[in-house]
Amino acid sequence: MTTHDTDATTATGTVRLTVVENSPDVTLDAYADLLDAELRVVRAHEGEPVPVADRLDELGDGLVVLGGHVSAYDDARAPWLPALRETLVAAATQGVPTLGICLGAQLPAVPGGGQLARAAPPGREVGATRAFWRAEADTDPVLAPLATGDDPVRCVTSMHGDAIVELPDGAVWLASSNMYPYQAFRLGSALGVQFHPEASRAGFAAWCDRYEDVDTAAALAGFDDNAPALLDGGRRLAESFVTAVRVSRRRVPA
Repeated sequence: MTTHDTDATTATGTVRLTVVENSPDVTLDAYADLLDAELRVVRAHEGEPVPVADRLDELGDGLVVLGGHVSAYDDARAPWLPALRETLVAAATQGVPTLGICLGAQLPAVPGGGQLARAAPPGREVGATRAFWRAEADTDPVLAPLATGDDPVRCVTSMHGDAIVELPDGAVWLASSNMYPYQAFRLGSALGVQFHPEASRAGFAAWCDRYEDVDTAAALAGFDDNAPALLDGGRRLAESFVTAVRVSRRRVPA
């Protein structure tokens, strides 16, 4: 995590991001270093209060919501989820640059009119996954650098059993995979990605070991075969998101 005092932050234009962590082993991982920002991590799973919808100014310049091992509907196991859903929708509709990853992408779909399937068929999507960018991604403020040019990102890291089966009202569909249609979408100022751009090999391996329905050796072999592309794509998304946050901040009147 990069931290600076107030004067240095002002002078260098440091981006300040609030990060919400929903499970102890689903962390920023590689993004702890790749996000060029001052990061405030809220560990909701430890009881730390999540930012509330009517105090979006406390988020800083943007919001990142990570994945987790609970369903987006699992309020009994994760009692902070109702407040987090409200905050995500408020951020998306009020212009706060937001990146929702896996569960973080599924959460705003629930109150936004979309639908989520638990343990969705055709089953868990694991490991190196071919991403197919839609035309709308070519002009997306975050995904355009990944979807266009001579070297588009073609492979992403997946680990999910639940899946969005209907996008929320007003969402823009940005990417699909062979198994699941909604790999990326935009809802206002929020980008949701079903895949895990933040995952390192070590983090991905730990998730594989957690699930009985995952063949860890096969999943890691696929990861290793595509590791340069997977890690480069994650880095590019991190850089593009921070750049988009900077652009958004410049547009806010002083």
